[in-house]
Amino acid sequence: MRSELVHINSAIFIFFAFSFVKPKSKTDWRSLGVFSAFIVALFTEMYGFPLTIYFLSGWLAESYPGVDFLSHENGHLWHTLLGLSGDAHWDVLHILSNVLIVLGFFVLSASWNVLHHAQKTSSLATSGWYARCRHPQYVAFIVIMFGFLLQWPTLPTLLMFPILIVVYVRLAKREEQHAETEFGDTYRQYKQATPGWFPRFLNSNVSSPV
Repeated sequence: MRSELVHINSAIFIFFAFSFVKPKSKTDWRSLGVFSAFIVALFTEMYGFPLTIYFLSGWLAESYPGVDFLSHENGHLWHTLLGLSGDAHWDVLHILSNVLIVLGFFVLSASWNVLHHAQKTSSLATSGWYARCRHPQYVAFIVIMFGFLLQWPTLPTLLMFPILIVVYVRLAKREEQHAETEFGDTYRQYKQATPGWFPRFLNSNVSSPV
């Protein structure tokens, strides 16, 4: 049953991301692929083999005697480690996690709609979230992954998270090189006027340079 939950939950979130991203280019597939690897690693521990719990079992048993960390409820390690009380599914970290995950998928959907419209018209994406930062789709993936880490931290995903950020940064740099080759001064003006990774929310209306 646990393995089925791993497959079902992984498939749901990967399909969810796929439906928003609608990958077409190799870069699209790479960005979705690294996100999918994170999701599979997360749910494998959440509903499958709890590697982190076993690895830390000696320290956890000594520090928190009487707590069954193999139960799903106590698998929310931040809840226990920070001494939070009540249902772990309703603590401040879990609520913030859900907000970040929903926000991430919202930004992902909105930004990819703008990008794919621009690709169809062979133009530069500068509206919507692309008026706020140059790489909103990668920002969205990072926000979603961080949201999951707040909810269910594991050693593999904690190790993967910074690596995946580096992967997204490298993909973004490659995309910028292609965009600069294709659009020239138009892209350089957009790049100078728009932050790369930290969205701005004031005066974010960017008109396409002529």
